[in-house]
Order: sequence, then C-alpha cells, then structure tokens
Amino acid sequence: MNLYKTPPPQTHVLCLDEMGPLGTKLYFGRQWSLLKKYPHVTPNYGGKGKLWVFGALEPATGCVLTMTAPRRCGSDFVNFLDRVIEQWHDGDLVLIMDNLSVHKVVDVRLWALKHERVRFLFQPTYSPWLNLIEPWWKTLRQLALKGRNFTSIEQLAMAIEQATAYWNNHRHPYIWRK
Repeated sequence: MNLYKTPPPQTHVLCLDEMGPLGTKLYFGRQWSLLKKYPHVTPNYGGKGKLWVFGALEPATGCVLTMTAPRRCGSDFVNFLDRVIEQWHDGDLVLIMDNLSVHKVVDVRLWALKHERVRFLFQPTYSPWLNLIEPWWKTLRQLALKGRNFTSIEQLAMAIEQATAYWNNHRHPYIWRK
C-alpha cells in the first residue's frame, strides 16, 4: 500500500478498472418519509441499452478519469488508455489493474510496447480489494445513480460525466480504509 501513498518521484500510480454494465433504469435510493416507508415504485429492468464505465483513480491526489462505452472490449480499453496518458502527460505511469482478459489482449500489449513510460502492474487473482478504485465505484454510484431514473444511455453517460467532474472539483487524497 505504500506505492499508493508515496509513489516514486516523477511517477503517477493509477488504479484502473471497469464498472458495469449499467442499464437505463431506476436506481433506487432512500427517501425521507414520516412513516419510514419506502415509496412504491414499479421497477424497470433497463431494456433500452447498456453502458460500461472505464475508470482511473490516482489515490495520492484523488484525481479521477472516467470514460463510458457501449461495450467492454480491447479497442475501447485502448481508447481509455489513450485518455489516461493525455490526462497524466508528464512522468511515468504505473497502472494497477486486475487480470481481466480485456487488459491482456494483443491490442493492449502493442499499445504498452509503444508507450515506454507506462508500466502495467497486475494485482493477484481474486484480490479486488487491493485496487483502490473498487471502493471508489461506490462513491460514483452514490453521486451519479442513486435515486435517479434514466430513460436513455445519453442521460446515464451525462450523469457519470457530471459526477466525475464534481468529484474532481472536490477531490482529496483517497485513503484506503481496510
């Protein structure tokens, strides 16, 4: 965990992961009530589309980058990696991620060879708690989704974008509380 708190000089340590699929549906949230009863709602199951969220978190600063995509595939992940190196354009990058097959496809490996300042650090299998973006997804769900009803993919993507902007405007170093 020391790598998260105090990265080497001129190095950014980033935690990468994907969240989803998210659907266009009602995301339940608590609402205030005098009788302490939840309001009656008819659930919908999001049959109008899916959305994946790619995310990068720098625990030392709390800075976050998200990108939405209609699927989780190697080409979308390469597009996200391009955004990561645009966001953190100076210094070396250590990207901590899980062993998902999308992270190891040929396109991603070729991308890594092309970008010498980027190093991949794969966490051990079956240990998602070591990646600090995992608990941050809960924060994003609270900010973007909870208590809202989405009828289109565009609304959902905009909510993710706005929540990320809000987080970055109020960011702070992300502390691991395990």
